[in-house]
Amino acid sequence: MAVVIRLKTMGTKKKIKHRMVVTDSKFPRDGRFLEEVGYWDPSKEPPVVSVKADRVAHWIRQGAKPSETVKSILKKAGIKPSGIPSAKS
Repeated sequence: MAVVIRLKTMGTKKKIKHRMVVTDSKFPRDGRFLEEVGYWDPSKEPPVVSVKADRVAHWIRQGAKPSETVKSILKKAGIKPSGIPSAKS
């Protein structure tokens, strides 16, 4: 089971919100997930980000791979848990 941290799309057309979820890579994008670890609302100014940093770090230690978008959001939120590979690797 390959575990990933990625965004799940919520909301309506032109009012998109995203939940940051931990899921199996085989599950559909907006389907089942193991745990919700945060959310991102880009429609606000400035964009609203809420992340459970301790849970993100826990899942990364367990082997979960964050998507490129999630890595970018975590970096902008100032969260750099150990175990997140750098963009150059």
